[in-house]
Amino acid sequence: MSAPKLSIVIPAYNESMNIGQVLPRVRAVLAEGDEIIVVDDGSTDGTADVAARAGARVIRRAYNVGNGAAVKTGIRAATGDYVIIMDGDGQHDPADIPRIVEHLAAYHMVVGARTRASDSDLHRDMANHVFNRFASYLAKHRIEDLTSGFRGLHAGLAKQFCYLLPNTFSSPSTLTLGLIRAGYLVKYIPIVAARRGGRSKIKPLRDAVRFFLIMLKISTLFSPLRVFLPVSGLFLGTGVLYYLYTFVTTHRFTNMSMLLMVTGVLTFLLGLVSEQIAQMRLDRSEEHHLEG
Repeated sequence: MSAPKLSIVIPAYNESMNIGQVLPRVRAVLAEGDEIIVVDDGSTDGTADVAARAGARVIRRAYNVGNGAAVKTGIRAATGDYVIIMDGDGQHDPADIPRIVEHLAAYHMVVGARTRASDSDLHRDMANHVFNRFASYLAKHRIEDLTSGFRGLHAGLAKQFCYLLPNTFSSPSTLTLGLIRAGYLVKYIPIVAARRGGRSKIKPLRDAVRFFLIMLKISTLFSPLRVFLPVSGLFLGTGVLYYLYTFVTTHRFTNMSMLLMVTGVLTFLLGLVSEQIAQMRLDRSEEHHLEG
């Protein structure tokens, strides 16, 4: 049985200083038939030319849209059995690619989870810890590194979930939550990430808010009750407590108590309806995948 073909997808935006050093190291761990796809997301510094000279298949986008948009372009163009997504800024060690591929026979996606030995800033480590905890609650599954951009997955699944990915840096989060909530197997392997070359394009405050919104969006797509149920319980519980307070102090059942309790019940019912819609959507997605 022949080895599966790999498609290495590398989104790049103004990475001319790094991509020329990354690509030879990637090629060194690949087999003859494997492909490297560099998606140049509207770079202005010659990134595409450097990648082409290094032997990569380069897809040039006319202007910059975002990391997620570049990842989607690379996934759609991939011809391999497995898709490996990694950054072009030197953070990820290409020597870890075989370690990821090793587990793809038993798992649908394998993610490189950054360890404490990775060279990263303290505020990013703290933010990632919060994201991981919140995402683990939403997915009902332990998530070790939600935002890692180094991962491998079956090409069919990558193409199936491609339409869900946002155009921004949140595509790893979307892939992780989407696959886990759809019941696919995800494995984490420890990696040591280096400090990226050049300046990071992530803005902590803006992208932190965006990450939380993306997680809520994906959760409501795949498991709405994980969001609606706590909100419903908050309204209903507050209404009951407020009723007990007003009953003891004034012997009255107030309009505010009624409003809070009714809001809690309606929110719960809305969550049930959303859960049914999400299930039908998942079933339809699976049918299309099988037909394809």
